[in-house]
Amino acid sequence: MSRIKEFNLPDLGEGLTEGEILSWLVKVGDTIELNQPIVEVETAKAAVEIPAKWAGVVTRIFAEAGTTVEVGAPIVAIDTDPSAGALPEPSADSLAAVEVAPAEGAVEPGMIGGPAPGGRTAVLVGYGPKTTSAKRRPRMGTPAGSPTATTPAPSPTAPVSAPPAASAPPTAPVSAPPAVSAPPTASVSAPPAVSAPPTAGRALAKPPVRKLARDLGVDLGTLTGTGPLGSVTRDDVQRAAARTEAVVVAPPTAAPAAFDAAREQRIPVKGVRKLTAENMVASAFSAPHVTEFLTVDVTRTMKALERLKGRPEFRDLRISPLLLVAKAVLLAIKRHPMINSTWLGATNEIVVKDYVNLGIAAATERGLIVPNVKDAGRLTLRELAEALNALVQTAKSGRTPPSDMAAGTFSITNVGVFGVDTGTPILPPGESAILAFGAIRPTPWVHKDKIKVRQVTTLALSFDHRIVDGELGSKFLRDVGAFLADPEGALLAWT
Repeated sequence: MSRIKEFNLPDLGEGLTEGEILSWLVKVGDTIELNQPIVEVETAKAAVEIPAKWAGVVTRIFAEAGTTVEVGAPIVAIDTDPSAGALPEPSADSLAAVEVAPAEGAVEPGMIGGPAPGGRTAVLVGYGPKTTSAKRRPRMGTPAGSPTATTPAPSPTAPVSAPPAASAPPTAPVSAPPAVSAPPTASVSAPPAVSAPPTAGRALAKPPVRKLARDLGVDLGTLTGTGPLGSVTRDDVQRAAARTEAVVVAPPTAAPAAFDAAREQRIPVKGVRKLTAENMVASAFSAPHVTEFLTVDVTRTMKALERLKGRPEFRDLRISPLLLVAKAVLLAIKRHPMINSTWLGATNEIVVKDYVNLGIAAATERGLIVPNVKDAGRLTLRELAEALNALVQTAKSGRTPPSDMAAGTFSITNVGVFGVDTGTPILPPGESAILAFGAIRPTPWVHKDKIKVRQVTTLALSFDHRIVDGELGSKFLRDVGAFLADPEGALLAWT
């Protein structure tokens, strides 16, 4: 059994078919342990760290950061028995003969996929560095004695000095004479017989780095590489591009404004953003949405929140109005369980859930995600506060696992943190309602027959009109508002 094992990209859950390599946590030559995180991968659900399946030494990384890899494709090779000594050198017969790649796609000598002795390409782990210059195969149809890539043929229009008559039969074809046979003043077009090595004067860089340089308009020949063997790295290219962008050249005053790709930015739609877009389109055009609004005086909620912060049970926790909004939703769902259900068109059923997996919409660098607190209705207020804090922190770090975003039953989107009064949210797939919680603002309000400045917010409830009719939606929204208007009274009356 081979000691070199290839680790394939696993299925990270719910039928995902591919993932993008965000970053490698190890490099070739590193010794790793079983279950040690080795790579960070972004799927359509979230960014996750994948642990090693075996302990050993990393011998090869198949996919660079930024590459999208299909599930089941190899991403890393691991020597599972490094104590057994050095890996055997592969024989020449075990390598497939290939034509040397052209200059544009060249790879560093000695690297996997790079040029190897005899014009072959190193395809096995442990293959050593290049020791001789590679030669191109003759082009199809070229006579065996014709000049090769290492001995360029003279131009057909260039004057060539003929050899002495006695040195060749009269009918033999005349080849270009050696460079030393030409007189000092002879005019010939053939280059010197001895050419520079293929890599002379040319920066070493991997194909992804060369592509990055082309995309950014960076000349690799002007860079000094900081990588192995003086190779140019991605960081080298990006630093050079940044220096170029720092030089601002004013356009000619007479030139008309251009509206083209030079003034546009293209963002690939992938990962979380792609899945969110697909889900929102599917939801918007499958569930008939209705949205209702309610403006509420939440002055008492804000006072109750301040009292909670002063209690010993909550002093070590960061709590916000969202905690009491979540509690209001959970208690209102107990009073109106139909709001916490799913429409199953395939079987013509409505599935009413006796549990609440409470989703909280979170904006992250990779797009909007809606992780949920499992069985939130069974949690105490302290436990709910802890769960909400953990959910938000995990989402901001980009480490939310796919399981935390599955099986949601009701969601809250807190648009108030952005200073927005309210919105008309779209339902997450499979849910029948979602509540938008707007900004809390000091507002003139009629309180006890007098106009006073009170803390006021606007709630918006979007629901699936196939399940939730206007009466049910209105009663649910009314109860959420009643709790926020007097949380302590509602707790005493409803629990």
